Amino acid sequence: MLNFALAIFLLIITPGPGVLSLAGVGAAFGFRAGWRYLAGLFFGTNLVALAVVTGLGALILADPVIRFVLLALSTGYLLYLAARIALAGTSIAFSPASRQPGIRDGLLLQAVNPKAYVVNTTLFTGFPIFPEAYGLEIAVKFAIINVIWLVIHFLWLWVGSAIKRMALPPHVQRVINVGMAVAMLVVVSLAVWSAF
Repeated sequence: MLNFALAIFLLIITPGPGVLSLAGVGAAFGFRAGWRYLAGLFFGTNLVALAVVTGLGALILADPVIRFVLLALSTGYLLYLAARIALAGTSIAFSPASRQPGIRDGLLLQAVNPKAYVVNTTLFTGFPIFPEAYGLEIAVKFAIINVIWLVIHFLWLWVGSAIKRMALPPHVQRVINVGMAVAMLVVVSLAVWSAF
């Protein structure tokens, strides 16, 4: 069970679309907006986990066309989120952030996030805890994953919102927002590059 918990920690703590966008939302819009976005990510990741446990995830990932569509949707959505984070609080008039990301945005990101499917598939199909009691194993894994997931995501949100609370000069906050957006773009680039 310790190996399972360590695997969860390492798979979730590494920068991916969810944690980077969460830190970016916290830095750009504050803790309250980040909390709503975190709730959406949480519901989304649990829906993905449920899809994996029921076998729907395997069907989705087995079809290269669906996998490509998910990659394209998640890439486009991450580019959109990166732009909203980069432009939050700036005076750029052509594309201001008109609405803070919320529950719907987090849910949507996880639904089309290929990393969420891969991570959940790895966690639920590997690391047997109770091989003779599948239902108990799934329940225990859901509990362990969610506890670790919440702690790590709250940490990322806290870091992002701590930057917002520092009341940095607008140009410094803008640099941080753009830096978060660039980090998301790097993740998007790596995901696209690894898919081909």
